[in-house]
Amino acid sequence: MQIIFPTMSRLFFILMIGVSLYMLFRGHNEPGGGFIGGLIAALGFALLAMAHDVGAARRALMVHPVALMGGGLLLSFVSGLPGLLSDQSFLTHWWLEIGSLHLGTATTFDIGVYCVVIGGVLCLVFRLYEGIEQ
Repeated sequence: MQIIFPTMSRLFFILMIGVSLYMLFRGHNEPGGGFIGGLIAALGFALLAMAHDVGAARRALMVHPVALMGGGLLLSFVSGLPGLLSDQSFLTHWWLEIGSLHLGTATTFDIGVYCVVIGGVLCLVFRLYEGIEQ
């Protein structure tokens, strides 16, 4: 148990981040999006914290969860401004279609939600795990 779980947690972490990014980018036209993608990514970091320690998960995250939340909230807010400037309706999204690829401010909004969810969940998880480790 002491060898298998920490070793496999790294593999599952990489898989969970990949699945979360897949869910994030397919979320506008099909089920998924920033919220569920963020939950899956946060679960991957929580798995690292459980298998190793909170320090290892924080190092893998590379940014403080509160800063990630703030940046995501700012990104989500900024994604609504183009609609406000064009037809006076906040969060009216702009779209750019290149073949079958649809890019727009809704994708930026989803990325912001993704960051907010990861940061919020990890603030809670890291605090709980730090309390358990003490």
